[in-house]
Amino acid sequence: MKKYPVEKTEAEWLEQLGPERYKILREKGTERPFTGTYNLHQDDGAYNCGACDAQLFDSTSKFDSGCGWPSFDASIEGTVEYVRDTTHGMMRTEILCANCGSHLGHVFDDGPTNTGQRYCVNSASIDFKG
Repeated sequence: MKKYPVEKTEAEWLEQLGPERYKILREKGTERPFTGTYNLHQDDGAYNCGACDAQLFDSTSKFDSGCGWPSFDASIEGTVEYVRDTTHGMMRTEILCANCGSHLGHVFDDGPTNTGQRYCVNSASIDFKG
């Protein structure tokens, strides 16, 4: 198992995050589309990991993709880890916080901006810092 700069036992993560966020961040869950706090959020600032507070995305990379989850066209370099995900009969790229290994969502190569990327992120896996 990979080692991360921030490591805790699963019991410690559950106590810190609570059951809902734990399900998404540590058990790779997904919130229902169009229900997350940050789906249509447009304030200027940063989006940090909901587990370890590492800065992952800047508001300048956020856009409304219409998919029902917060979307970004880029992450802050070196902050996100990419893992092949073949669950649910699909081939996708999972994105994890490179600081603590928590699940953020997935990245797709269908973004409408010049990066061509669409980071589809669970609101429950991030916190906004204005």
